[in-house]
Amino acid sequence: MRFRTFLHAAAVGGLLAGTAAAPQQASAQQQQQPLRLVMNTELQILDPIFTPSVVTRAFAYMVWDTLLAPDSQGVMRPQMLESWQVSDDRLTWTFKLRPGLEWHDGTPVTAEDCVLSIRRWGARDGLGRQLMAATKELRVVDQSTFVLELSRPFGQVLEALGKAAVLVPFMMPARLAQTPPNQQIQEVIGSGPFLFRRDDWRPGDRVVFRRNPRYRPREEPADGLAGGKRVHFERAEFVSIPDHATKVAALQSGEIDYIERAPPDFIPMLRRDRRIVVTRGLGGGEIYGVLTLNHAQPPFNDVRMRRAVQAAIQQPEVVAGTGLPEDMVHRQCLTIFMCGGPYATDAGTEVLRNTGPERARALLREAGYNNEPIVVLHSRDSALIDPIAQVAIEQLRRAGFNLDVRSTDWSTVAQLRTRREPVAQGGWSITPIVWTGFDMQNPMANPVLVYNCANAYPGWWCDQGQVPLLQQFAAESDPAKQREIAAQLQARAIENVSIVTLAQFASPAAYRSNLRGVLEVGFPVLWNIERTGR
Repeated sequence: MRFRTFLHAAAVGGLLAGTAAAPQQASAQQQQQPLRLVMNTELQILDPIFTPSVVTRAFAYMVWDTLLAPDSQGVMRPQMLESWQVSDDRLTWTFKLRPGLEWHDGTPVTAEDCVLSIRRWGARDGLGRQLMAATKELRVVDQSTFVLELSRPFGQVLEALGKAAVLVPFMMPARLAQTPPNQQIQEVIGSGPFLFRRDDWRPGDRVVFRRNPRYRPREEPADGLAGGKRVHFERAEFVSIPDHATKVAALQSGEIDYIERAPPDFIPMLRRDRRIVVTRGLGGGEIYGVLTLNHAQPPFNDVRMRRAVQAAIQQPEVVAGTGLPEDMVHRQCLTIFMCGGPYATDAGTEVLRNTGPERARALLREAGYNNEPIVVLHSRDSALIDPIAQVAIEQLRRAGFNLDVRSTDWSTVAQLRTRREPVAQGGWSITPIVWTGFDMQNPMANPVLVYNCANAYPGWWCDQGQVPLLQQFAAESDPAKQREIAAQLQARAIENVSIVTLAQFASPAAYRSNLRGVLEVGFPVLWNIERTGR
């Protein structure tokens, strides 16, 4: 069945169907059906080192693997690694691969592959660049062993090599890892639990995966992103259904199995449906919505204009715009480290506590704003971005900003926001986006901080005062001192208006209740899942 032609009338009928019906016994044919997932946005870029897009990250975890991975408690566990050792001065790390790892083409995974993969990732990722700057040498010892020798203390080695945030250090064959960091890879060959069927990929329709028969899962049970990645389906698919009502109806009817981000307006109804499980979507799975401002071009190269935007945003209104139940939102969250996170702090947030249009208009007058057009890139197809963006846009207009809102799909926005030209030449001023909780909680992974002065992330913000602070954090091992440094970093980022916070809220997934073994890690992973006969 082609899901893009799923009739809206059928969707409405599905939404009105009774939700108390008992699940039917699954037939043998149903048990062999592909596992079908609808992602929040379309897959466009296949290289996970090239984009921070969550859909690309989810795609990458299907086909590539990592040296380490965080378990459900955030503890780094070996994944492709068998073991590691660290010298007494913690400057020399020796890593050994577990035996029997193979790439999808049957060639063995080697230490050289890993060294080159780390170098390519380290040239683009914020935390990766920090690690590489502290590295004296990264060398191959033998087929399965490599050494990372530091030139100075760096307390985040394992956190860097196993992180699930922003750009993940996926291991690739040497021939792919030798691709220049500013170019996308042209081949998708990994060592992960699924094979990408490129010939079956139809952008805007579906992405097809097959179980990797060469994959050797770890013996430990799956736990978070760590442990054994056991695949119970021969085929899995990312299916495209842009319309929210239609995707919900498809889930209720069993045409699909899983929705990555349950549309907020439908959550109360889905919670009442015994055929559907709605996840909590809390903790690392929560969403942090922000406005990215183009610091490279007028008017937001002027901090006074950025502060006017900061003053215009009233979080409680934005949060209400999500339509989420009260137990899934933070009415106001001002820390850049996620409310409830280990580094959450009030440092520098005083300026965010009395916002509104009057204050924003006063700041606009101080900045000499003369009604110049401000281009907003609005992702109307994202169930997460669209509702908070609409409220933010209204608040900015209320404050006196002359907005030119360009509404399109996320894939187009993702391409347009990389442009650095002035608005008169096709550039942009503001882009509402969302980050996930596991991107935000650690200062060394938090994009607000690791992309500061990196000239690598759309928005291109830079406060030179944060650079040595982040280096101090990386070298510090005392948790109390780390929290002090994190507070200083946050205060500077708020003063600089690196980004403008919109809201923090849960982002639950929804899936059929006949699936068991679903792992809640903040984005979908399709190993460990089985379809029961219920």
